[in-house]
Amino acid sequence: MERLKGRVSVSLRDRARYRFDRTLARSTGTLMGWLVVTCLAVVVPVSALMVWTDPGSPRSLSGRLTAVWRTSGETLRLGSLTGTPLRMLLSALLGLVALLCVSTLIGVITTGLEKRLAVLSRGRSTVLEQGHAVVLGWSDQVCTVVGELVAAQAPHRPWAVVLLADRDKAEMEQALATRVGPTGRTRIICRSGPASDPAVLALVSPRTASTVLVLPSGEPTADAEVLRTLLALRAVLGEGADGPPVLAAVRDDRYRAPAQLAAGPRGTVLETDTVTARLIAQCVGRPGLSLVLRDLLDFAGDEFHLADAGAFEAGTFGAALLGHATSCVVGLLTPQGRTLLSPPADTVVAPGSRLIVLTRDEDAVGPEDCNHLVDPSAIVTAQPPPDAPARLLLLGWNRRAPLVVDQLRRTARPGSVLDVVTDRAVPAPAPAPARETDPVTAPAARLTVRFRSADLSRPENLLGLELAPYDGMVVLGPDPGEGPERPDDRTLVTLLALRLLEERTGRELRVVTELTDDRNRPLAPLDPGSDVIVSGELTGLLMAQIAQNRHLATVFDELFSAEGSTICLRPAGRYVRPGVEATFATVVAAARDLGECAIGYRDHDRRTTPAGYGVRLNPDKGERRRWTAEDQVVVVAGEPPEPREPADAATITARQPDEDQPGRAANTRS
Repeated sequence: MERLKGRVSVSLRDRARYRFDRTLARSTGTLMGWLVVTCLAVVVPVSALMVWTDPGSPRSLSGRLTAVWRTSGETLRLGSLTGTPLRMLLSALLGLVALLCVSTLIGVITTGLEKRLAVLSRGRSTVLEQGHAVVLGWSDQVCTVVGELVAAQAPHRPWAVVLLADRDKAEMEQALATRVGPTGRTRIICRSGPASDPAVLALVSPRTASTVLVLPSGEPTADAEVLRTLLALRAVLGEGADGPPVLAAVRDDRYRAPAQLAAGPRGTVLETDTVTARLIAQCVGRPGLSLVLRDLLDFAGDEFHLADAGAFEAGTFGAALLGHATSCVVGLLTPQGRTLLSPPADTVVAPGSRLIVLTRDEDAVGPEDCNHLVDPSAIVTAQPPPDAPARLLLLGWNRRAPLVVDQLRRTARPGSVLDVVTDRAVPAPAPAPARETDPVTAPAARLTVRFRSADLSRPENLLGLELAPYDGMVVLGPDPGEGPERPDDRTLVTLLALRLLEERTGRELRVVTELTDDRNRPLAPLDPGSDVIVSGELTGLLMAQIAQNRHLATVFDELFSAEGSTICLRPAGRYVRPGVEATFATVVAAARDLGECAIGYRDHDRRTTPAGYGVRLNPDKGERRRWTAEDQVVVVAGEPPEPREPADAATITARQPDEDQPGRAANTRS
């Protein structure tokens, strides 16, 4: 290239290429003409070369040209008839027509097959299954829910899990194959389309399903979409009450009542944010509780079942606690459908009641008297002292933080303090219910909440915190979409700073962490067996449990509520004398005397072992071990009675923003 008088000279090769490209772009006929010319330019010379180099070819020029024509015609399937030029031209014309017809037929068949395969790949065919599970929607809980549904039916009959979401079918199948793994005899069927469209929803045959689960997405309009899906499901199933049980999840409490109406009498609606907040609050001050909950909610080990109580009718609940060797009794389901968890030991088992038991398989539940395994001399008779007030620290803030604070208020001992360090404005709390007028039992009188502002994205601010006075800490990440980074990135930075503080001070910190993605759990700089709440995972486990037995909904509702019975880890020295060898039946008897139901323990010597981190649920009643003061017993128990103390007039305080951060909102009252 060289410039002459402001113009660029172009080589002949580039000009020829440009004109050739323009010619091809004109029409399909032009493209076909170039293809014919190209074919002839290759076939005719090669055919001539083959004829001229063949010793048996004709000697005359006309004979050789005829042989070239015949070879070229056979190669291009244009006919090889020889004779006068007119006959040869007609033969070529017939060959071209035949080639065009065959090519067109092949093209039509290919196009039809491609369209049909495209329709199948989009997942728009009707599912013809009976007794299958239908999962509607895609969220961070879907892999957990599908995986647990597969695990629940693994030892039983083969069945199908049908997933409908407004995503690409191939992407859903790949994600499930990666996260769920082998499914055995369970078939996972994906269909693509909006679940809120009744015509699309009918493709997954919800009428013949055994259960239907509706999951909220991660979008801001997720709850509204769940409500629309429930209404579409109502339109497909009709108004009758003979449809499958429906289990839905919403994030905002305002959508629970409308969703319950849309779900119908056989529907159950969970609040994911409330459940997560309850789990976080319960794990504060109870190290290892999240491990117990994971073991309790998944289908890999023991889980809750309903068992026949005929052997204990007209007897007491206390007798049922030691009436099973390989199962742990935790409550009663009355004939009226009322759930009683850890009732008093003298509660009479009415005819028609069912036992709520923790066991591996409901078919293996059988009565067996274990009173002879109890060693009364090993039981501690002294009353345990009440828990002291706690001082807690909350780092970070998101939409679930107000629910966490409210749950901590309801479960904290009077005189407890919660310091909240955040770098964002905190909304004012809702007024307390009018019925909570007692200055001691009201949640506001139990916990003093104080706010302070700090930029949690800067590690130097975290390293400057004084953590020695705190008995427990909660780390919350921001909501998705509130920053350039992913929500767990801020949480990992905070945990890294806390780990450095542990190394500096030599003091182990009790940290409860919330993550949004379970794949970030190995990245969290925490001690093995630390309490990590993956908001979507535990909610998905809970939904899978209720989907298998809808009667367990009330059981988990009470376990994860601020009032009533809950799961606790308490020192083994509260039940048996440290250093004494005793059976687990002895621990059950000691817990029964305190109004609790023992369901397992955590071995202090194995709490850093990856296999369960020392948690052992539903051990055999005859299992003997030497109990130490560091061991913990897992019990289902109600909250202890509150001591009557003078009420503190000022229960909630607020601090002004730090002087070096005038823009931070720290004076919001909680």
